[in-house]
Formats: sequence, C-alpha cells, structure tokens
Amino acid sequence: MKKIVLFIFGAAMMFIALNTAIAANPSVTVGQKEGIGSYLADGSGKTLYWFKKDSKNTSACTGACLEKWPAFFGGAVFTVPPSLKATDFGAMDRPDGKKQSTFRGYPLYYYAMDLKADDTNGHKINEVWFVIDPGKFPPVAKQDSGSPTAK
Repeated sequence: MKKIVLFIFGAAMMFIALNTAIAANPSVTVGQKEGIGSYLADGSGKTLYWFKKDSKNTSACTGACLEKWPAFFGGAVFTVPPSLKATDFGAMDRPDGKKQSTFRGYPLYYYAMDLKADDTNGHKINEVWFVIDPGKFPPVAKQDSGSPTAK
C-alpha cells in the first residue's frame, strides 16, 4: 500500500512539474522590434509569418515553397503568454498529411533565412509574406494597394 501511495505522489509531482515547465515556455510569444512593431514568434523567439495567398485553414504554400517557408507546428500542448488567447490558435492538416499551427485560422510559417531569434528577414517579401501583429490580425486588403491592413 505504501508503494502505491508513493507512486501516485511521484506521478502527481511529475505532472505538476511538467505543466509548470510547459507554462514557463510558451509555444508562442510576442516579439517587439523597431520598424516592425509587435509580432508572433515561437517559444524560442523565431519569427512566425503568414502568407497572403492562404485562406483560413488552407495553405497555398506547398512543394518548393515549404523549403523557404517551413510550416510551424507548436505541438499537441499549445501554450501562450497572458497577452494572447489560446483559443486564437489551432491546428490544421496539410495536404502532405502533416500538422500546421494556425492563428485565427491562418497557417503559420517560419522563414528559412531567419537564422536566429528576432530575425524578421521574411517580412514583406514579394509583398505576400508578413510578420503577424496579433493586435491587427486577420488581414484585409486595402482597396488602393493590396497591402494588408487591420480589420
């Protein structure tokens, strides 16, 4: 009986420690950079992007596109800092059968040329790749320029 109680106590402590570690290391954070503003980043600080040609829960980036713009998947346990809502994040199945995380329904990507945390080299590439300002998302097209703006 004593062994069972010790086992249950040990399992409970491991569960608490794991949940504390997960909460301390969110899957997504919000970065801040002069000239860029606020933007979503993964838990390591690597910038996340959205693709203007995507639609909700549908990725238009396939094949060679994914070599430059790898899909982001935050895992089955997705945690966010208090400044974000966990309900804004989800996952979708890609055409290749892999999972991809979404923000407010839009697929999330990395840029392969962002080599370290806080790099934002993919922002505005070909005017179709953009960092995600969580306060100004989802995007809508301007009538005059086609550039994304807040809803």
